[in-house]
Amino acid sequence: MIFFLSPHIGKTQIVNLLVDLLALGIDTVNLILNLFKVTYNIFPSSVPRQNGIYDFKIVGAGPAGCVLANRLSENPNWTVYLLEAGGSENFLHEVPAFVSVLQKTNSNWDYKSVPQKNACYGMYGKVCGLPRGKVLGGTSSINFMIYNRGNRRDFDRWAENGNIGWSYNEVLPLFKRIEAANLEGFEYSDYHNTTGPLSVEAVSFRTEIVHAYVNGAQQAGYRLNDYNGQSQIGVSFVQASTLNGHRHSASKAYLEPVKKKRKNLHVLTFALVTKILIDPKTNSAYGVEFLHKERKYTIRGRKEVILSAGAFNSPQLLMLSGIGPKEVLSPIGIPQIKELPVGKRLFDHMSFVGPLFTVNTTKQTLFLNRITPVDLVKFKTGDGSTILSSIGGVEALTFIKTPNSNEPADFPDVELILISTSLAGDYGTGFKEGANFRDDIYDKMFKPLENKEHFGFLITHFHPQSMGRLWLKNNNPKIPPIIDPQFFEIPEDVEYILEGVKEAIRITKTSAMQKIGATLYRIPTPGCESITFASDDYWRCSIRTLSYTLHHQVATCKMGPQSDPTSVVSPQLKVHGIRKLRVVDTSIIPFPPTCHVNAASFMIGEKAYDMIRDEWSGR
Repeated sequence: MIFFLSPHIGKTQIVNLLVDLLALGIDTVNLILNLFKVTYNIFPSSVPRQNGIYDFKIVGAGPAGCVLANRLSENPNWTVYLLEAGGSENFLHEVPAFVSVLQKTNSNWDYKSVPQKNACYGMYGKVCGLPRGKVLGGTSSINFMIYNRGNRRDFDRWAENGNIGWSYNEVLPLFKRIEAANLEGFEYSDYHNTTGPLSVEAVSFRTEIVHAYVNGAQQAGYRLNDYNGQSQIGVSFVQASTLNGHRHSASKAYLEPVKKKRKNLHVLTFALVTKILIDPKTNSAYGVEFLHKERKYTIRGRKEVILSAGAFNSPQLLMLSGIGPKEVLSPIGIPQIKELPVGKRLFDHMSFVGPLFTVNTTKQTLFLNRITPVDLVKFKTGDGSTILSSIGGVEALTFIKTPNSNEPADFPDVELILISTSLAGDYGTGFKEGANFRDDIYDKMFKPLENKEHFGFLITHFHPQSMGRLWLKNNNPKIPPIIDPQFFEIPEDVEYILEGVKEAIRITKTSAMQKIGATLYRIPTPGCESITFASDDYWRCSIRTLSYTLHHQVATCKMGPQSDPTSVVSPQLKVHGIRKLRVVDTSIIPFPPTCHVNAASFMIGEKAYDMIRDEWSGR
């Protein structure tokens, strides 16, 4: 690639060139890559057909949508149409180390929150960046690839709240169906499978930092475990949705193997769905309207419309189609078809970008300018051990219980994500921009760390009480919904993260971590300088300033029985009161789960397929 050809380009120029390359668009990127012998095939897209008739229309090619497209098209008698608002992945999406800069590309919807009262103080206008994937594969094509299913108690609680069929024992076989696991030490585990479509592997590239940390966490009392196995509590090297060190997105796992083989599967990219067509006499969904190259199309169907557009876009489409709260629809001129609490609940996992530590290692911290032509050649030939296969610097996860928790002993409430880098790893060109951090925050705290050996944490609270919502600004489908997560509205949510900070610091004081000179980075967070450094109040201020979402939004189309007034879809994922319409994505998750929701999204797709297959089999 361009920046590998000149030895005279500086570190910031290297990363800026990478970002500019990604921003050029899919066709240009692939042209450039081909010129430099880095080949990559654009995923073929169907030609739209006006008033085409298909059995199943799937809106959104994220994990759940890709799973459904694959599974439903297994039946040669069913026609399946998958519509995606974005385009195809290219070679650069496959490189885990480039994850932070992907947030600056047109593969991200680039959603923003409304200004927050209690969080995101370090962002411009207190507005939080809310990245979501706009590309085949959805957010699985731009996220950090962490593969974490969740806790058995999450799913048992879904079932206890009336969602029959969603208990842990019932969804575990679906998680196993997904996996082609390559996890050293867990080859014979009852919790894993080696023959599924999605590759799950331990990240082969490991620094001295993570080895010291995992040893230190064990010295601090945590056992080395498989967080996707019997128990989550403990420390683990991170498991990722990668294949030989390459990102293995939903598109790679579920679409590419079958797209050219199945004539009954049609995939259309750059298709913005604007409305679900619903017959008001029968309350039945019968098709969708969408824009492709600014031309309006309609497709109709025999069986179902399935929304897999994600936690923001699925509720947006329901409301644009007349399904939602009257107080939202009436003022913007959308005739209401069905009163449902669409978008009235929104939970997310808020995290703290910190604390940070310096170390005495050599060339262990992930800086993008440390990537060499040799790394690129190895990566292209399938070697997953180079720095290019680092999933944005994430190396280990520790699931802990804080003193605040009243939950059972095997139910963690906080996660410590070890990252062998920081915002300085891409010199402020990617992660900082995607999160909307202010320049003064970066310049004071992170710029001094450029090319200095260091690591940090993301401290995440799994079960926040703070609940947000989203609604429509107007009836224009091109205008994003208004999103107010209301992060840290409940002050107790900050206290859980504070306990996580204390535990991370405690682990760094172990002998294993002291061998690499782990030292708390003492430049104070801007806005918190007047508070005694490292005191509880200092960390509370820093948590509210350096706050960041992990893309884990749920519950905007909450699943629940008809008797649950807060629910939008049934346990069969059917929209209450509307025939032939389902929502199949993370928006249906009823409560904030103990996981990174990418894995759960695949599982939801598999579960929905079983229910749809059983209902329509022979019809």
